[in-house]
Amino acid sequence: MNAAATRRERRAARTVREVRLTEASTLLAGADARAALALHGTPLMLLEPDRVRTQYRRLRDALPFVRFHYAVKALDHDAVLSVLADEGCGFDVAGTEELTAVREHGVSPERIIHTHPVKKPSEIADAVRAGVRTFVVDNPAELAKFAGLGPRIGVLVRLAYRSPHAKSDLSSKFGVGPFEAAHLIEQALAQGTRIAGFSFHVGSQLDDPQRFGDAVAETLALMDRLQAVYPVRFDTLDIGGGFPVAYEKPVASIEAVAAVLRPLLEPRRRELDIIAEPGRVLVAEAMTAVTSVVGVAERADGRWYYLDDGVYGAYSNVIAEDAHPLLFAEKELGAGEEAVEVHRWATLAGPTCDSADVIAREVLLPDLGPGDFVVSPAMGAYTVVTASRFNGRPAPRVVVIGSAPESGSMDAVAAPHAEGLRVRTGAQTVAPALT
Repeated sequence: MNAAATRRERRAARTVREVRLTEASTLLAGADARAALALHGTPLMLLEPDRVRTQYRRLRDALPFVRFHYAVKALDHDAVLSVLADEGCGFDVAGTEELTAVREHGVSPERIIHTHPVKKPSEIADAVRAGVRTFVVDNPAELAKFAGLGPRIGVLVRLAYRSPHAKSDLSSKFGVGPFEAAHLIEQALAQGTRIAGFSFHVGSQLDDPQRFGDAVAETLALMDRLQAVYPVRFDTLDIGGGFPVAYEKPVASIEAVAAVLRPLLEPRRRELDIIAEPGRVLVAEAMTAVTSVVGVAERADGRWYYLDDGVYGAYSNVIAEDAHPLLFAEKELGAGEEAVEVHRWATLAGPTCDSADVIAREVLLPDLGPGDFVVSPAMGAYTVVTASRFNGRPAPRVVVIGSAPESGSMDAVAAPHAEGLRVRTGAQTVAPALT
């Protein structure tokens, strides 16, 4: 990378940081966020369902002929499921517990797909009894589990598209190539199972719109070839998820990815039911983590701050996804980082007695002491859902900020929930979208 490109990348990263700082400042300045912190203390996750609604509507507007099924595994909080159910979004589940959670929100079974490529027979039976009719397979043993269920079940064959630039290349674990796909078609015909079409996932957090387009084009071509050879007629194409989110640097926007997909998908919209499984892009920006400094130490490699949450809690994304969450001191909020006179490089560690519990190293922060807050925006996806109870520590509490009104307005009536677990807030000023 030349010097000019490096400077552009650094400027773009600064812009992301500035927008995230503005978002965190606005949220923490609100009376209800302060009330939630006073009531519950830290660690605390502040969830804004209105932002989930906004992201869903962006997806729907960008690709209006695609039916979206939220990947429940990203964040299974009731407030998220409720707002998406209200919007008419579908749901992508990976097991019986997720299926039960979605059904409790009154979601009809035709809005639910079951996409885990490997399932227990009991999980298939639970889903079929609930009325789910779309499943995913990627191997002969899994396809055999659907023998005898008849044509009412539509099975999708998952294809593998390697994407080494994705944060998580999901095709390293699941999916088949064209040759194996043809053999699964033959097996399905022999056992009387209906192959409805194909699914794929380009990889999590993939900042490459063209890779999305290439996967769609290759899948459509494969479907056409197989229909010319076998007595099958496909009716479903599942383009998966993977829409990226700007954490510490800019990424391709929803609209940029959609611009590549539209000319490929729109001509097939009348012959195919085109579906997708977004997860991260809907919820990542909707939740902010607030932690407290518990201890401070000077060590050979500099200042260490010990927080009351770490990689065994909401910061599990640091280990599981190699995430690099932004970390702001509360005293930087509102005034801005430049208003704080003294900053020093520090290491931020979690509260457990495991030396691997380190959130980040070489973070530039002002002087902090016990009780000071540290804030991380964009912590909605794959954080609390992957937290553990290591060292006997409970998962961070999630408090809902905002009412997610059906009208889509950001206005709501301020009224704390009776149990203090849900906080409703008035209109919020939201920083410009990053994606």
